Amino acid sequence: MYLDDTEDLPDYHSCYYHEPEEEEYDNDNEEDIRHCVSSQPPPPLTTSSLSSSCSQGHRSSLILHTQEGGAICLLCFSNLVSDPHSPTLHVSYALSQLSIALSQPPFLRSLLAFHPLLLVSPLVSVLSSFDDAPIARQVTDLVAALCRASADSSSVHGSFVARVSDRLSSGALGWSRRQVFMLHCFGILLKCEMDNPHVHIKDKYGLVSNLVEGLQLPSEEIRGEILFVLYRFSVLQDDDGADILPTFCPKLLHLSLEALVKTQIDDVRLNCVALLTVLAQRGLFVNAFTVDTISMYSGEADSLMQMTEDGIDGSPLNALFAEAIKGPLLSTDSQVQISTLNLLFYYMSSEGTSSKEIEVLVEDNIADYVFEILRLSECKDPLVNSCLRVLDLLSTANHAFKQRLVVGFSTLIPVLRYVAEVPFHPVQSQTLKLIWNCITECPGILSASQIKELVSLLTRMLKNHAEGEMGMLPEIFAMACSIFVSLLKSPSSQGTLNLAISIKEASQHAVLTCLCVPEKDSCQLLHSLYLLKEVYVYSHDENFPDTSNIEVRNCIVDICAVHLLPWFVTFFREIKEEMVLGVLETFHSILLWDSDIQATEFAQKLVSSSWFSLSFGCLGLFPTDKMKQKVYFVLSSLVDIILGKDSGQSIRDAALCLPSDPIDLLFLLGQRSSYNLELFSSQSSILTMLYTSSLYDERLADEKLVLASLEEYILANGSDFRHGDTDSSTVVRLLYLYGFYRGLAKVSYQIPYSPEAERILFQLVNDIGWDLVSSRIHPIALKWLFQQEKFCEPLSDQILKFCRSNISNGSDITFHENNICLVNVQAIAELVASGDNYGARLLICLLTKLVKEEVQENDIISLVNLLTRIVNISPAASDALFLNNIGNAIYTLYSEKNHTLSSQIPTQLFVLIFNILSSVHPETLSDDEIWLAVIMKLLDYFVTAESASNWTQDNLLVIGILSLILNHSMSNAFIEASKIILFNSSLVSTIDSMVREACLKGPALVDHDEGTSCGEHLVFVLLLSYFSLKSLQAVLPGSIDWQSFFDPPDRTQPLSVVGIPCHDLCRLIYFGSPQVKLVASYCLLELFARTTDERNRESEELKCTIECLMSVVTVLEGLVFYSDNRVALNCSLCLSMILGCKMLDTQDTTVIGKNNWSRLIVEELAVSMSAPCLASKSFINEHKPAVYVAVALLKLEKIPDWMRFFLDDPCISGIIENLTASNVTSEIVVLFRELLSSGFLKKKQIASLNQVFRACRKRLYTDNTQGDCEDEHIKKVFTMSHDLGKVCEQLIYLMSSRSSQDRFSCESYYSNKRLLEEIEFFLRTSTIEDDS
Repeated sequence: MYLDDTEDLPDYHSCYYHEPEEEEYDNDNEEDIRHCVSSQPPPPLTTSSLSSSCSQGHRSSLILHTQEGGAICLLCFSNLVSDPHSPTLHVSYALSQLSIALSQPPFLRSLLAFHPLLLVSPLVSVLSSFDDAPIARQVTDLVAALCRASADSSSVHGSFVARVSDRLSSGALGWSRRQVFMLHCFGILLKCEMDNPHVHIKDKYGLVSNLVEGLQLPSEEIRGEILFVLYRFSVLQDDDGADILPTFCPKLLHLSLEALVKTQIDDVRLNCVALLTVLAQRGLFVNAFTVDTISMYSGEADSLMQMTEDGIDGSPLNALFAEAIKGPLLSTDSQVQISTLNLLFYYMSSEGTSSKEIEVLVEDNIADYVFEILRLSECKDPLVNSCLRVLDLLSTANHAFKQRLVVGFSTLIPVLRYVAEVPFHPVQSQTLKLIWNCITECPGILSASQIKELVSLLTRMLKNHAEGEMGMLPEIFAMACSIFVSLLKSPSSQGTLNLAISIKEASQHAVLTCLCVPEKDSCQLLHSLYLLKEVYVYSHDENFPDTSNIEVRNCIVDICAVHLLPWFVTFFREIKEEMVLGVLETFHSILLWDSDIQATEFAQKLVSSSWFSLSFGCLGLFPTDKMKQKVYFVLSSLVDIILGKDSGQSIRDAALCLPSDPIDLLFLLGQRSSYNLELFSSQSSILTMLYTSSLYDERLADEKLVLASLEEYILANGSDFRHGDTDSSTVVRLLYLYGFYRGLAKVSYQIPYSPEAERILFQLVNDIGWDLVSSRIHPIALKWLFQQEKFCEPLSDQILKFCRSNISNGSDITFHENNICLVNVQAIAELVASGDNYGARLLICLLTKLVKEEVQENDIISLVNLLTRIVNISPAASDALFLNNIGNAIYTLYSEKNHTLSSQIPTQLFVLIFNILSSVHPETLSDDEIWLAVIMKLLDYFVTAESASNWTQDNLLVIGILSLILNHSMSNAFIEASKIILFNSSLVSTIDSMVREACLKGPALVDHDEGTSCGEHLVFVLLLSYFSLKSLQAVLPGSIDWQSFFDPPDRTQPLSVVGIPCHDLCRLIYFGSPQVKLVASYCLLELFARTTDERNRESEELKCTIECLMSVVTVLEGLVFYSDNRVALNCSLCLSMILGCKMLDTQDTTVIGKNNWSRLIVEELAVSMSAPCLASKSFINEHKPAVYVAVALLKLEKIPDWMRFFLDDPCISGIIENLTASNVTSEIVVLFRELLSSGFLKKKQIASLNQVFRACRKRLYTDNTQGDCEDEHIKKVFTMSHDLGKVCEQLIYLMSSRSSQDRFSCESYYSNKRLLEEIEFFLRTSTIEDDS
């Protein structure tokens, strides 16, 4: 209260300043007051008052001044508030004034400095004296303020604690409202975190005893205060060392739980739950359960009676606990719910809590309450965390919890969606565990939509983890994989659509995550492999459409082949045995589905990665029985796929008997196995592994050791072989394996071998009736067999058997990439083409033998077809066949009367001859007599035809063969045979009559294209005529009068050689079909080239009238813009030769110069080439024919005047602007060179051209483009006898490659080298022009 000297005290105050009576003030109180009065002088006054004492005469040291100028006498204040008879209004006023004063720092400092404990006893007395709630609140606030202000010194706080605890321990106040006030103040004091209040409590036992007794009171307010005090008392008790709370258990627990059951106030619930939580953390529940159990089962009536007398419900503690927490769990206050859930967690997680207590909770529906809280939590983190921790512990009551989990399962999916997006969420593990428990225990409860959502969530988790967006603990990763597998096994997943994509992504992310972990966690990898294996099995249960199933399998195999296998090959030496076994198990699970294409592809990937060597490497690192069994089982499944069904059974049978070291395997192989079935089985499995590994170039041991072991095996067990104890497939594999290592010895270095073992093996093979194609064979082994001359006869029989079973008339074989090491046409073709074996000789001898013997015609046809396919597959085989005298066999076939009248043999033989002649190299050929005899036979066959209209496909094939013979004559081969063809009168006459008949058709000839018999025959005749023209120059140089081909059209005598006159060629070019035009234009170009050479050499005049020549020019000019650029090019070259080689005199060239066609050609060229942005390289190439004509006109002695009109300055400038470094061609350079020579170019134009041509030259040098090399022609495969279109195509290619285009089109306009030469020539010419 405030005291002021200027004011008079009211009368009713005076009565309060008397000396207290004994019962009001005891000696202790006086001593406290005396102790609290400081002997130090009072602080200086802050007001104008100079009074040194209050109105009651108290000394000045007890008077503290305020900032308003007043002062408070602490003794007067104490006397006032301590007197229980003081009016409450005065007490309240005094308390409020003191509160105001305490808010003033000077006053507070003075009080704490000189009288810190003076007010402790009066304030405590107020609480015990007045039954007034506002006054109690005022006192409590003052106590809290004083404690906070004296935080640096614990004396004030300790004194309050001691005073209040003494009052509560004594029980003097009973359980009046003043006791409640005292409890509340004590709770405030315990809440102040200053010092340990326990040291100030004298009677702890009495205090707790009174508090526990107070819990039986019906007042919720009292119970709430008591519970809070007990909670604070239990929290702070750790520092004291003496824990007295267990003394009051289980009574304290029973009373607290009963209070929790009865109360509906959330504050009381919070206090009670807080107390119970601390007790649960200290394990007091476990002790109480023990006492409770003894009381229940011992039948001690006294204990139960005592509990009843104490007011405690006789229900078991665990049941009471379950009932007590239901109310707080249903509270609308989330803090109450969270605290209760935490109590549950500590209650169940306490050491000693049995599953029975947890089961009681579950049976009392606590799990349902928690699931409901979780459902309504809106995924708020504190509630989610608490609920999941509790549910995780409740799940330990497996059977009882299962039913609740089924009901609440749908609640977990949204929670998983939430926690899956938070990295390292604390309850991810519990959420996944609950989901996994539900799926595994009750797989049928999941709906298709739930499975779809869970798969999507898990896939996203694995994806985020794999991409580094969200971390994942190892146990979380393992649980996610396990749930994924359980979902796949769930009945509801059968037929669920749209899962394939998620399953593929999840499998890939799971495995790739583990492969990228530096520490190579075995647990995570094993779980990811388990997922991978189960997904592959799942894809076989028709859960998806067929396409999706295949996609999933392809994905799994791709993961294993592209990612897992390379990782395993790299790190198998660094990982643990369990990880190696996991990888092997995964691979084995795929290989077991040997009917799958994916399994076959994966098997090929394994063996291509040296799997046999890798497997024995694993055995070397982990030589355990488990590892050995798994390695050999994987190898057996691998062999099943590679060699066929059950081929690896011998490995499975002997897996436990086989050693782990390959050297020991070889030692075992060299032993005699008679009457020892176990050894026999082991040797069979060893041979199978050696044989299979050899197919993929794997060496399990040194080559010398393997070969020696094989020979020991043959020598030791040869007698058993002869008695038929070994099946033929084993003998064949032994032969191929032996041949492989003998072939390696021959290729690399010489290794001594046993001739006796070789003899025994060959004899054994001859005796068992083996089949060459029954097993796969390495190319080295196959070549070694074909290099053994003594084995040629058995091989010859096998070739014939192969032809009968695999080569039929007109059939074809499709080759696959994975058909490696198979004996097929491809393998035989490569053998024949290599030339270092008896393959070609064996085939030719077999053909000769079949021809001479009385055999079925189909055998000969099959062998001839085999030879044809060999040549098609490996054209180099033609050389080997020629070197081994294939001609003798062909001639023998024609000479033998047994097959002369056959209808099929000649056709197949013609196809073979054509293929051989079209692919053989000229240097291999020789002008031997045998081929001359063959050609004679062919001509005889050709002459037998009555007329050209009756020609068959055989006749046209013969024409093609004759054309090839003539083509080879240009390389000085078949000279004599070519002469016979060229001068064969029957052939000449037939060709002449056919050409005349075609020319008489006139315009109707265009309807007879290559699709008709007439057009087809005409094309072949033209091709033969072309090759005749080329051959004449090579066979009879200087002996042919080329001008005879220019005889007048009314001549009566045919040519003396195979050929077509000029005017007939022009008619065919003009009226013929596109293909006739093409071949005829090549013939005409060749004819003009030879005639030009002859005139230049002998300076003879052309024996052709000007009218005839002008008609030729007219035909040629009309085809310069023909759609087929080859025809246009040939015609323009012929026209340029006519203009440029002085075939016409000056007057005639003048007439040509005035020709409208020539003007049109140049005009079209000028307009097209100068059009903006049109002169691409392909566009320029299309105008090459017109360029040749323009160049020829520019070379005339008198250039037509209209040339300058069309090629004026704007036109030339436009053409130059369209030129770039990439579209310049040799023809363009020659054109501008002629324009330069003729004075058409200006200096500015010349400078621009020089710039473009230099840039082009730089580009050619930078790109390092090849010079004169023409693109190699890719020959078409010709296998069918009726496919004459391919025969014609091949001959046209040969014709174009032998054409004289290059010679007369500036010698090589297509080559970059020629382009460089023309650029250099132009640059030099332009420099000379500038200098002049």
